[in-house]
Amino acid sequence: MDIIKKYFTNLEPRQIGQFEKLGPVVTEWNEKINVISRKDIEALYEKHILHSLSIAKIISFKPGSAILDVGTGGGFPGIPLAILFPNCRFVLIDSIGKKIKVVQNIVENLELKNVTAIQTRVEEVREMFDFVVSRAVTAFPDFVGLVKKNVSRNQKNSRPNGIIYLKGGDFHEEIKPFKQIVEVTEIKLFFSEPYFETKKIVYLPVNK
Repeated sequence: MDIIKKYFTNLEPRQIGQFEKLGPVVTEWNEKINVISRKDIEALYEKHILHSLSIAKIISFKPGSAILDVGTGGGFPGIPLAILFPNCRFVLIDSIGKKIKVVQNIVENLELKNVTAIQTRVEEVREMFDFVVSRAVTAFPDFVGLVKKNVSRNQKNSRPNGIIYLKGGDFHEEIKPFKQIVEVTEIKLFFSEPYFETKKIVYLPVNK
C-alpha cells in the first residue's frame, strides 16, 4: 500500500481504505480462483494496482466520464481506476464467468458504487464510452478493430476520447498502422521501480 501513497499523495481516507482492502481481498480470491499469476501475487500492489494507476498519470478523467475495461481479468486496470475516480462510471467486462464473479465480489467488498462487472465479449457491447482501457489482451490493431465502435464522439475530457492500452516490451510493428496519431508513454517516467522499465501506456484518440 505504501507504494500507492508514494505516487498518489492526495488520496481521501475512503480511497486509502479501499486500496488497503483491495490487496487482501484479491489475494484471498486468488487462492480459490487463479485470476492473477501466483508469482505476481506478492507484488500485487506494484505489478497490478500501481501499474493500473499509471493511466492516471496521462489523464485525469473528468467527473461523469464513462470507461470500459475490456478483458478485466481480476479487475485490472478498472478497479484501481474506479477507486481513484469515484465520480466516473466503470464497466468491467470479461468473457470468463469465474473472473467476473471474483470482480463482483471485490466490488461489493470495497463498496464501489461506480463499477459494473459483466460477463460478455466486447463484440456484444453496444454502449458508448469516453475511453476504453485494457492491459494487453490481444495485438493492438485487433483490439482497436474490436473496440473503436464503443468510443463516444461526445468529448468532455482534456484529451480526445479513445483507447488507452497498457503494454510491455517492444511492439513497434503493432502500432505502425497508427503511427501518425498514436502516443506512447514510458511508465518509467512516473514510477522508478525496475518492473516498469519496459512498460508503456499506448493512447490512441478515436474520432478526433
